[in-house]
Amino acid sequence: MSEPVLRWHVRRDLLVVKVVAALVFAVATVLSLGDPRGVILAGAATVMMATLALRDVLAPVRLSADGDGLVVAKGFAGSERVPWSAVERIRVDTRSRFTSRTGLLEIDTGEAVFLLSRFDLGVPCQEVADALCSFRTGS
Repeated sequence: MSEPVLRWHVRRDLLVVKVVAALVFAVATVLSLGDPRGVILAGAATVMMATLALRDVLAPVRLSADGDGLVVAKGFAGSERVPWSAVERIRVDTRSRFTSRTGLLEIDTGEAVFLLSRFDLGVPCQEVADALCSFRTGS
């Protein structure tokens, strides 16, 4: 019997939004062929959205946990294994600005800090932090 694994990934609906946005910007690029500035702006937006969508396709799982530790997304489509013994702290850093609140899941290993947002995880950061702490302690 295999050991339980927890996984958090990018929501599919956000991937669809990025793909649709890349297509809209591609159409805008073609429609602005007579305007060099328009081509540059729309072309840059197309490349950016297509790159973000490609990352979501290549590395949809941003965080996973098992009995040995965590696997955290790193770079464009890479990942890094972090053993539980290296994890010093798991917390949610919440900031308020104007009328909005943002939270980031912070995984501190002493040598590196991994920051993941709700958009990376597909669920609220506090929910992931609680699940990781419970999984780690076995309660």
